[in-house]
Amino acid sequence: MIRKQGKLSFLETDMLYFWTREKLKRHNFVTTLRYHIRKEENVMNEVLIVEDEKAISNLIEISLKQEGYRCTCAYDGQQAADLIERNSYDLILLDIMLPEIDGYELLEYIHPLGIPVICITAKSAVRDRIRGLKMGADDYLIKPFQIGELLARVEAVMRRYDKSRKELFVDDVCVDTEARIVWQRGKKVEMTVKEFDLLVVLIRNKNTALYRDRLYEMVWGREFTGETRTLDSHVQRLRKKLGWEDRIKTVFRIGYRLEV
Repeated sequence: MIRKQGKLSFLETDMLYFWTREKLKRHNFVTTLRYHIRKEENVMNEVLIVEDEKAISNLIEISLKQEGYRCTCAYDGQQAADLIERNSYDLILLDIMLPEIDGYELLEYIHPLGIPVICITAKSAVRDRIRGLKMGADDYLIKPFQIGELLARVEAVMRRYDKSRKELFVDDVCVDTEARIVWQRGKKVEMTVKEFDLLVVLIRNKNTALYRDRLYEMVWGREFTGETRTLDSHVQRLRKKLGWEDRIKTVFRIGYRLEV
């Protein structure tokens, strides 16, 4: 290109305008296409944003809507609890320091419902992150954060909880969640009801350490009382049936993790 005394030539100006316009058109096209793909596949996931700072809440809402999510906002813990009681959500983005009811109290209420939660908070201490994760949070994001990182974490959590997928794959294992059949190398693997449910939970949360109490509550649907033999024996049988002794790892003082 020709440059004159540090200024853009008419040709350069026209080319820059054309390039910027085309880039914006491509961005809008990709965003619109992503939105309609989600809609056609019936995966317009409902996200509840629980954040008392409206500027942050608005930014998150706009960004998620551009990615094809439906969003509802709550600005205090009580409003969030009321919304959760009346509606169904696929994901909750939860600030910890909230008026009325704080995020930790809400986590106790949300956890038995099986809704994935990403905590978003200024509390950066390790003990706070551990507390949130032990109470059932699926991920933890520290303020201030980049919106790109938030979107990546949302996508990762939604992949683990993708209820629209009827088949789950790990190497030579195929799990048909609709027919409730497990195949390995083309052969059917016999599973009990709870072995199957446990396998699905492990695959949908692959590479994530799951606490014993949370695993138990997700699979058996009742409160964990501290007795681990039932869960441990089911894990042992899964390892043996699938040859996954090296895949389903015991995580010291936590529980289990499926490594893929």
